Amino acid sequence: MGDVDQSRRTFLKSLVIIAGASMVIGMLRGLEVIVPPSVGISSFPLLQLVDENGNPIKASDVPINGQKLAMFNYPLNNEPNYLLNLGNDSNQPVEIPATSVSIPATGQSYTFPGGVGPNKSIVAYSALCEHLGCAYPELTFYPPGVKTPTFNGPMDKVIHCSCHGSTYDPYKGAAVITGPTTKPLPAVQLKWDPDTDYLYAVTMIGPTIYGHTDDLSGGSPISGNSTTVKLMSNPALG
Repeated sequence: MGDVDQSRRTFLKSLVIIAGASMVIGMLRGLEVIVPPSVGISSFPLLQLVDENGNPIKASDVPINGQKLAMFNYPLNNEPNYLLNLGNDSNQPVEIPATSVSIPATGQSYTFPGGVGPNKSIVAYSALCEHLGCAYPELTFYPPGVKTPTFNGPMDKVIHCSCHGSTYDPYKGAAVITGPTTKPLPAVQLKWDPDTDYLYAVTMIGPTIYGHTDDLSGGSPISGNSTTVKLMSNPALG
């Protein structure tokens, strides 16, 4: 009788173990749905900038001084960027020269290649603040004559984040002007075709985009060979 009871207990214990294992496997499979695997791409794509109708964006049509903010995703669908045609106080485009940009967080530096287009005035920067990832409309461009409070006093011609006060200089490769950020905004290197006036996104320059271990993972790829530019109102202009 004792042997029968012991066999029954062993059998029941085995059932409990099998049931528990099945439950754990089921939970893990459920997590695969709740937390999808990280996706990405293996290299930076060459993408043409197009409007919402699929027509190529011309450099001469990019709004000067952010009267409308042109935004596009690159290199992944969850990585927004500003496309800026920078100008002076008279609203005329100005050449943005190549410059060395420092990364305060590491003490390193890199070369920003400067603007592109007929006036070498067009640049593109990440639209995610490098401090804590705040984005449009908190992070925006303040054109000439439109000042925003910063830790260095009122300033214009800056990209400023109203979340925590980080300020960047788009005329100098989005270098850090004021913290709390310790990194400049990553830049999209652009290519301009003078024969067609078309623009292309080529690669990223500078620190890693906020929230990503690297710029090519952690999001879905952009399908096709183009990325769409959307015109948004600029919160700095009210």
